[in-house]
Amino acid sequence: MKKLLALTLILTLNSCFFYKKDGIEMKIKNDSSEPITNVEFTSTEKLEVIKIDRIEPNKSVTEFLSMRKNKSDGAYSLTFTRASGKKEITGGGYYTNGGSLDHWVDFIVENDTVTVKFDAPIY
Repeated sequence: MKKLLALTLILTLNSCFFYKKDGIEMKIKNDSSEPITNVEFTSTEKLEVIKIDRIEPNKSVTEFLSMRKNKSDGAYSLTFTRASGKKEITGGGYYTNGGSLDHWVDFIVENDTVTVKFDAPIY
């Protein structure tokens, strides 16, 4: 009985170390022919913001947006400036009660468009 109690305690404590923080992994790939600058990725509540100064053509950046402080429902927003000076805002996705429904989101920036892919949950 003591061994079972000890094993349960060890497994419980061990699981705390593998708990992934509440949030979403974001990847931006610049498939355009020019760099993009002033890149920001955030949730509607804007409690945490990922800021990237510059992403060169054919390069990508992956970051994790923590949502531990979020409490309500909302969406995600990607904002950046093209080399021409044009500011672009792309929104999408959904989170509820401050928690992400997806594990990751990929943005692919092309010369004339931005493609967004989410890791959709399987029910």
